[in-house]
Amino acid sequence: MGHGSRAQMMYEQQHVGMDMKKRSQDRRRTVSSEEQKLEIVDLSGMSLESLPNPLLNLGTICKLDLSNNNLQIIPESLTARLLNVIVLNVHSNQLKTLPNSIGCLSKLKVLNVSGNLLQSLPRTIENCRSLEELNANFNQLTQLPDTIGFELLNLKKLSVNSNKLIFLPSSTSHLTNLQILDARLNCLRSLPEDLENLIKLKVLNISQNFQYLSTLPYSLGLLISLVELDVSYNKITVLPESIGCLKKLQKLSVEGNPLVSPPLELFEQGLHMVKEYLCDKINGSRKNSPKKNSWFGKLARCSTFNGANIPYDDREGYIMPNYRSIEGMASPRYMGMFSPKRLFSPKSYFFKMRNCKSSGYEV
Repeated sequence: MGHGSRAQMMYEQQHVGMDMKKRSQDRRRTVSSEEQKLEIVDLSGMSLESLPNPLLNLGTICKLDLSNNNLQIIPESLTARLLNVIVLNVHSNQLKTLPNSIGCLSKLKVLNVSGNLLQSLPRTIENCRSLEELNANFNQLTQLPDTIGFELLNLKKLSVNSNKLIFLPSSTSHLTNLQILDARLNCLRSLPEDLENLIKLKVLNISQNFQYLSTLPYSLGLLISLVELDVSYNKITVLPESIGCLKKLQKLSVEGNPLVSPPLELFEQGLHMVKEYLCDKINGSRKNSPKKNSWFGKLARCSTFNGANIPYDDREGYIMPNYRSIEGMASPRYMGMFSPKRLFSPKSYFFKMRNCKSSGYEV
């Protein structure tokens, strides 16, 4: 019996409620819904090369598992009719493209397309605005849709490891609900500069980009929820001093880098010593170069970072005596106010205030 006929028979058996093999006794279950009964359909591991036109109503499926088959294409018409699907799993197939009609899946929350041959994701994926988890590991992706961060605002987990990504789109910094970002084993040359908007990010893994990634942005120090940071096996020689201000950071992996600052032996003394070293460098560089154009130094000076390591009498640039810490301002309302361009451009209010004070004028 051909693969197509086998799948067709399975659909029919599911539709009329016939019993299948023991291993597929729970392939179809019902989930209560206010207006209808939604179904879980599991067609994984059946060596399917194509999907026949099903007899059951695709609109009743809430979870569809097509993983571990030999599918090379998912029909546009089939995808467009999965109007109530919440979880779609197509990992470990032979897919080279995803259907554009995936943008019709307005209720989709979890999408797993890992272990395929994808070189890009369709731009229409931005219409899946309920998406919370996207797993595109182990593909051949060279880029992500440019505006992905502007639309997928509910995304909590983005996994794109083991691809060929050269950069992450700048819109990534707008994924304000993102908690996990896994971009290891790629060809990343750099990270977006304005990462400070990722106020809920807890885990960032950009390890094993090997000879490509040599610098990290200062905005890493503004990831106020970051707990784990893995930058191992890259070409990084200097860690941004701002990392010393990550209060919640519990794990920092740096092995496999030609690290000069902080010195590698310091990591043997514990993360708290590394943080202290980096904080001392912030304070030291500020004292030695008071006119240095370092936006992070100015933030520390203005007590944006609680000022714990800055002597009170040495805060000559303190702009607002009751200035709130960054934790208190991490809301969408204040989302962009920590941009260096916005804070310290010659036309900015803060810049003018500072100049007036340093000139002896009352403000």
